[in-house]
Amino acid sequence: MIEKPYLKAQPNEEGYFGEFGGAFLPPELIEQFKKIEQAYLTIGNSHNFIMELRDIRKHYQGRPTPVYYAKRLTEHVGGARIYLKREDLNHTGAHKLNHCMGEALLAKYLGKTKLIAETGAGQHGVALATAAAYFGLECEIHMGEVDIAKEHPNVTRMRILGAKVVPVGFGGKTLKEAVDSAFEAYMKDPITTLYAIGSVVGPHPFPKMVRDFQSVVGFEARDQFEDMTGNLPDNLVACVGGGSNAMGLFSAFMSDHCDMYGVEPAGTGTKLGEHAASLTYGKPGVLHGFNSIMLQNEDGTPAAVHSIASGLDYPSVGPEHAYLNSIKRTKVGTANDAETIQAFYDLSRYEGIIPALESAHAVAFACKLAKEKPYESILVNLSGRGDKDIDFVVENFPPEDYM
Repeated sequence: MIEKPYLKAQPNEEGYFGEFGGAFLPPELIEQFKKIEQAYLTIGNSHNFIMELRDIRKHYQGRPTPVYYAKRLTEHVGGARIYLKREDLNHTGAHKLNHCMGEALLAKYLGKTKLIAETGAGQHGVALATAAAYFGLECEIHMGEVDIAKEHPNVTRMRILGAKVVPVGFGGKTLKEAVDSAFEAYMKDPITTLYAIGSVVGPHPFPKMVRDFQSVVGFEARDQFEDMTGNLPDNLVACVGGGSNAMGLFSAFMSDHCDMYGVEPAGTGTKLGEHAASLTYGKPGVLHGFNSIMLQNEDGTPAAVHSIASGLDYPSVGPEHAYLNSIKRTKVGTANDAETIQAFYDLSRYEGIIPALESAHAVAFACKLAKEKPYESILVNLSGRGDKDIDFVVENFPPEDYM
């Protein structure tokens, strides 16, 4: 019997990747999520939907984004050849628009009039506000007050695009609380609203749906890298918070002989509250409607987290990442705050590319990996550009200290 390709085999019909995933929902939302699942499996696979999404990607988003050989960074680091999948050149400056346009298009086909979501660094918020403007939908973005202060350029972009930005002032005032707030608001009107989850997290079918929309990154990169070098990359590297950009890259290489590294934020230390490295330090638990590996306090509640990158400070990880790590198909890397800032400046100075702090985690790990594997190639998913971070970085880590 011929086995199904990985992307068709995972998750199963109940939304599980091995033991991880599922849909842990309040009774009043079960029917709505079933409708979203059925719509995605039918409408999302229809000829008209696929053709419209492809047209959007080509003529609106500017896809495909290029694969670029980072020659000067490679020479500076010494060792493996470092290549970048330039998702920072995707419209809005990050990979997030790949799934936001897909989710918004599905909302249009479902007759929804409003999109609601959370955002951390603001990349997903900007992308969803952009998609809402494109399709003529209302948009409401929930964002922690800490992140609003830190990522104000993206807050301004969301407002210009017509989105309502809802500040979240309880708890840690960051991404986890933004999800709590957005989900609570969505429950008040699930009929006319689509909760456009911003990563490969949440109840089924969102981990599958977001992964599938993001897989365009990996399929492009696979063809581009082979065309450029005659081979496939030996190593794939991508940062992981929830994990959408990493799953986008990894999904096209599941059957290939390459090492895949999801890079978690090691923050400032190993104690709870000093990092957001869920796979490194977490254990199984349910958060925001799905079962995965999460950072927990002794009583099982979500632990406080920290990352210099607002888009990575989440106390859990997408269920597919938990599954792939459990079967040893992927490996976990880390980059701490100091390494990330150094990589931020190194990529800027040696290649003229200012990365998002999230993406800089992947660059930092790739630079370490290059020294360990001097005769190999590394493809990094440069998931976003750093416009949103420049004020924060310059104020707290002056450029003159990194000459």
